[in-house]
Amino acid sequence: MRHRARAAVITTFVVPAAVVIPGVAGAAEAEDVRYSFSVDGTSVTNTIVNNTGEELICSTSLGNAPDGILPPVWEVVGAGQSLYEQGPVAPGTSTQVIADVPAGSYVALASCGNADSTAMWASDYPGIEEILALFPLTSFAVEQGVTVVTVPAETPAVPVQQSPSFGSSQPE
Repeated sequence: MRHRARAAVITTFVVPAAVVIPGVAGAAEAEDVRYSFSVDGTSVTNTIVNNTGEELICSTSLGNAPDGILPPVWEVVGAGQSLYEQGPVAPGTSTQVIADVPAGSYVALASCGNADSTAMWASDYPGIEEILALFPLTSFAVEQGVTVVTVPAETPAVPVQQSPSFGSSQPE
């Protein structure tokens, strides 16, 4: 079971780091990348600040957090995430949006890797150091303001009842 979990973790975190995109490699710093999550309706948005000066490949994903409680890291990344968005992120501020998220509480995770696969930035999470140690590259745990996001259940719209206008005349 542990072997499968490691394979899923490597897929989750290495895919962003392994894609080769032309860029300018530089000395990576922990502060080069920041994540900030928010919820709007049934969409979860990750605002990514990329101060590396090069394009990164980033992945934003959601894992189950029953009752808003953080499960052990291996349960979150080992099972893989079916709710995710991945792609290139230019220097500056960009967003990745996961749309149509079912109601519930989720662990919000992100990871970014540079083009030459020498640096990776992953969401800080209890136990993440054990996972980051699996990779032969410089890795940083990125603090983020929110680790658990909650997508509310949609409430049905209340039907509006039309009433006849006061004083109107009705033809007989």
